[in-house]
Amino acid sequence: MNASIRQIPSRYPLLLLGVFVAVWIALGIAPRYRQDWLLENVLVLIAVPLLILGHRRLRFSDATCTCLFVFLLLHEIGAHYTYSEVPLPAWLDGALQQVMLTPSRNHFDRLVHFLYGVLITPLAVELLDARAPQQGIWRWLLPWLFVVSHATLFEIVEAAAAGAFGGDLGQAYLGMQGDIWDSQKDSALAAAGAALSVVFLRRRA
Repeated sequence: MNASIRQIPSRYPLLLLGVFVAVWIALGIAPRYRQDWLLENVLVLIAVPLLILGHRRLRFSDATCTCLFVFLLLHEIGAHYTYSEVPLPAWLDGALQQVMLTPSRNHFDRLVHFLYGVLITPLAVELLDARAPQQGIWRWLLPWLFVVSHATLFEIVEAAAAGAFGGDLGQAYLGMQGDIWDSQKDSALAAAGAALSVVFLRRRA
C-alpha cells in the first residue's frame, strides 16, 4: 500500500503530459490560421521535449508542473484562435475591459502575459534553488529577474519575427491590435505577475 502511494506523485507529470498532448492535437487539427499556429508552437516544441529530458535530473513539484500545464493550455488556446481573436465569456471580457481600462480590445493576450509571470515563476524558483542557491534578497530578486528577462526577450523575438514575416501573418503573430506600446505593456504585466508569485512563494518558504 505504501509503495503504491509513493508512486502516485511520479506519475502525475506523465498524466499532465498526456492530457496536454491530447489537447495540443485537438487544437492543432483546424486552427484559425495555420501559419500562426505553427509559429506559436515553435517554442512549445522546443520547451516540452527539454522538460521531458530533464525530468530525471530535476523533478519539479506537482504544483509547479500544474502551473506549467495551465500556462501551456492557455497558450494553445491562443495559438488555435490567435491571441487577439480568442472568444472570451462575456463576464471575463467585461472584467478585463474594466481592469485594463482599454475598451474595444481583446485582452486575452494581456491576461496570458500576466499569468506567464504568475505560473512560470514557480518553475524558476525551483530551478534556481536547485542549481544556483541564493541568499538574502537574491532569493527574491533572482527568480523575478529570470522570468522578466525571458518575457522581455520573447517580446523582442516576437517583434523581430513579425517584422520578418510581415503582412497578415506578422500582424496575427504580434497581436498588437493597434497599440504601439503593446510589447511594453505585455512585459510589464509579466513582471507584475512574477512579482506576486515570488512574494507568495518566498513568504511560504
